[in-house]
Amino acid sequence: MLKKRNQKGFTLIEIIAVLVILGILAAVAIPKYMNLQSDARNKAIGGAVAALQSTATQLYSKALLNGSTSGNDWVLASATYNVGDFWGTIVGAQQTVVKVTGASPDAGNYSDVIGTDNATKTFNMW
Repeated sequence: MLKKRNQKGFTLIEIIAVLVILGILAAVAIPKYMNLQSDARNKAIGGAVAALQSTATQLYSKALLNGSTSGNDWVLASATYNVGDFWGTIVGAQQTVVKVTGASPDAGNYSDVIGTDNATKTFNMW
């Protein structure tokens, strides 16, 4: 009599089942991953716009404290500011506009979202 050896391993059906499950997961996960990248870029630009808004508010407050403006006559000349990986402009008056106009070369590819509504914000200073 021949002794049966203890055979270890996976059957062909088990391997195919695992591959099918991995294929389904990949088909679902890859599009979600691509959306996450786009969402992250939009959020990064939104953060830069919020930082520019904060900078504009600080400049306005500083002008009030220094006595160089009475409030209603405050006008900020257009200037470019570096905000993390981004450059942005602030044009100030009562209707203050902050706009992210570009990204530094090492900021990655943000060209698909620069110029969208996320890159510009208009707000009342007072």
